[in-house]
Amino acid sequence: MSEVNSHSYFLTPLSSNPSYPLFVFLPGMDETGKDLMRIQTAGLETAFDVRCFVIPPDDLTNWDVLSSQVVALTKAELEKTPRPLVYLCGESFGACIALKVALIAPQLFNRIVLINPASSFHRVPWLVLGAILFPWVPKLFYKIFSFTALPVLAPLNRLEPAARQALLKSVRAAPKKTANQRLSLMRQFDSDQMQLHQLTQPVLLIASKGDRLLPSVAEVKRLARILPNAQVVTLPHSGHACLVEVDIQLLEILQTHDQELTSNGKAN
Repeated sequence: MSEVNSHSYFLTPLSSNPSYPLFVFLPGMDETGKDLMRIQTAGLETAFDVRCFVIPPDDLTNWDVLSSQVVALTKAELEKTPRPLVYLCGESFGACIALKVALIAPQLFNRIVLINPASSFHRVPWLVLGAILFPWVPKLFYKIFSFTALPVLAPLNRLEPAARQALLKSVRAAPKKTANQRLSLMRQFDSDQMQLHQLTQPVLLIASKGDRLLPSVAEVKRLARILPNAQVVTLPHSGHACLVEVDIQLLEILQTHDQELTSNGKAN
């Protein structure tokens, strides 16, 4: 069993607003950089008290441990400051964690948001094959790949220089051993459809039509058929890492599709 030298934690990207609803954000596989998380959650602080789940690069735990950590951290936040409204939001790899979290602690969260969920990973043959062969990829090639991955993650013309640098830094941050373990997790990911069907919270499913990494539109439509209270939103020009793109603001999407936000300008 791999030794873990540090533990996952919640990061407050800008400022804490204890009077606002709690917003728990679970980012993608390689996204542990504070700069990138601030870009991804920019603007949310005007309506939410935001916490970003950070998984250190040397944390090689499995889905069950990761989801249990999110639950424990969320409970700790609510013990410090009770909230009537709690959002759970996961992007890509983080959306897989969010699905696991929702199933083990559905009572904690009033709203769920899934963005380009990587729950489709194991149904994409070339990704599965790549994950299987990844351990044999030389470290030099892995480093080179980090420089060429950006166009796959997002259209470069939709990234500001700061976002481009933050995304590149984040992709390069994960050691090969860590990337291999998280690819294996996505290859093995599964969820109980019967249990998902029992979730009654409103679920907002966001997918990028220009996702070059995962079939995100097809995946959110599949999840919408399973989840009883789901709504699908598609982003016509965005790539996989849509939250770092210049004209995508998660708060605006939530305000458009969440009555709690639309009626009052911020969540109650």
